[in-house]
Amino acid sequence: MSDETEDQQALADEWAAAMEEQVTDEGGGAVDPDELLAATGAVGTSVELDELQDEGTPVSDPKLDVILDIPVTLSMEVGQTDIPISNLLQLNQGSVIELDRVAGEPLDVMVNGTLIAHGEVVVVNDRYGIRLTDVISPQERIKRLK
Repeated sequence: MSDETEDQQALADEWAAAMEEQVTDEGGGAVDPDELLAATGAVGTSVELDELQDEGTPVSDPKLDVILDIPVTLSMEVGQTDIPISNLLQLNQGSVIELDRVAGEPLDVMVNGTLIAHGEVVVVNDRYGIRLTDVISPQERIKRLK
C-alpha cells in the first residue's frame, strides 16, 4: 500500500473513531439526541435519515475500475449572491456579504459543480466535516442536467 493510501486510511479511521465517540458518552451509554444536537449547535433541527442502499453497479465491475481513481472536486456551498463589480471592489476586511440562504438551512454538496446532496456542518477533532442529510438520486441528477 502506498504512503498516500495509508495516510488516507489513517484519516478515515480517525474520522470513524471520532464519529463513534460522538455517538456514545464516556460511560459507554447512548447519548441523548437532544444533548448531541445542543453540543453541535443544531438545537431544534431534526433529520430523518433513510438507510443507504447500493442500487448502482458493484465496485468490482471491471468497467468501473477504469474511472475509480479519477479525482473529482467536492465542495460545499453555503450560499451565493450577485453583486455589482463596484460593490465587490469596495469590500475589505470585516465586510459582510448577505447570502441567499437562511441560517440553519442545509448546505449544497457539489461534485464538479453538480449538486449531489444536502448536508449540515459538523466538527470532529477540530476539523470541519459535513453530515449528509439528503442525497440526490441519480435520476434526479440527470433531470437537472437537461
